[in-house]
Amino acid sequence: MLACYLVWHLRQAWAPLTFTDQHPPQRDNPVAPAQRPAAAQHKASRQRDPHGNPYRSIRGLLEHLATLTRNQIRITGTDTDLPMLAEATPDQRAAFELIDAPIPLTLR
Repeated sequence: MLACYLVWHLRQAWAPLTFTDQHPPQRDNPVAPAQRPAAAQHKASRQRDPHGNPYRSIRGLLEHLATLTRNQIRITGTDTDLPMLAEATPDQRAAFELIDAPIPLTLR
């Protein structure tokens, strides 16, 4: 149940970055075929947001977020490890901003 709620919440929050319709129409008849609104049609046909970033599916956005990695770098000849976070893309920064969460700098 918690996983379903989390997925629903993320779909709502990340709608500006994905193909999810931000303003789905209210359906009068639940049995009638769904009609895609003009805004959703425009979003699907352009494939890019107004800033030129590509729209993604939820799974695609999660895969893109998975490329934000934290690496341990060891300098040759020493025992010193340096943590290095990969630089976040504009889409990754936007995804974290939409859920009001900072990009984690460390793993706990």
